[in-house]
Amino acid sequence: MTSQNNVLKGVFLVAIGAATYGMLATFVKIAYSEGFTTAEVTTSQFVYGLIGILLINAFQKIKNKNTSAKATPKNILSLMLAGTSLGMTSLFYYLAVKYIPVSIGIVLLMQTVWMGVILEMILEKKLPSKQKVIAVCIVLFGTVLATNILNNEIKLDWRGIVWGFFAAASFTTTMFTANRVATGISSAQRSLYMLSGGAVIVFSFAFFTQTAPFNLDIFMKWGIVLALFGTIIPPMLMNAGFPLTGIGLGSIVSALELPVSVMMAYILLNEKVILSQWIGIVLIILAIIIMNLNFKRKQR
Repeated sequence: MTSQNNVLKGVFLVAIGAATYGMLATFVKIAYSEGFTTAEVTTSQFVYGLIGILLINAFQKIKNKNTSAKATPKNILSLMLAGTSLGMTSLFYYLAVKYIPVSIGIVLLMQTVWMGVILEMILEKKLPSKQKVIAVCIVLFGTVLATNILNNEIKLDWRGIVWGFFAAASFTTTMFTANRVATGISSAQRSLYMLSGGAVIVFSFAFFTQTAPFNLDIFMKWGIVLALFGTIIPPMLMNAGFPLTGIGLGSIVSALELPVSVMMAYILLNEKVILSQWIGIVLIILAIIIMNLNFKRKQR
């Protein structure tokens, strides 16, 4: 019974983390509508994110009385390098939703499903299973429907599509490195150093692209919201939830991010989402379930 309760707790944590992250792009889009730039949005998010994670680390240090394993210089460097892809994911994703609807941007981000299969194939030097091939085909077909590209009336800005695919590629890298680098230290420490690596990318981008004076109002209006929904709540909840659910079930639950993101865009941004797009979204979620049910069966 205790084991069942732990799994339910893990499902709840991962679901809240995924739903929280799913809301993020809508807030970014609203910030854009108020005249803020990508540099201002990402900088404020990472500044507050670093402050938040530093406070969490300080609290854990006091609570554990400095008994938890400390990161070595090699751990720190590895996590910061891994974190650069985290910073690139935020930048590319936010640049994507600048040019295309949020409901399309999140679908492009979900291309991590097939990108992950290809990366795994390259790294492990073996062909993917039939289930994974089927899942990839379903994702690609679902993407065609979910992005509504068959409708001639819809004209998507190519810049948004390119940035969306870049975001998916960097997010795939983040997911692979996050589960393999310095796993012996606490999730709060790992989050801090990965976020620091991401901050280097984001702050460099802001330095080179922000031509107008930096609008500090972003810190009061959207900075805290973006940090909470993007860099503090989702990683902390998912890091706590995934060990309880296992990767297979956790991945299925985290797919909740997709419908939440589309619903938020539909409600708050009045983005039009037609039936065929919803069918495409359901197919992508179905593909994630197919891929991870196979994983769970292997585990058993």
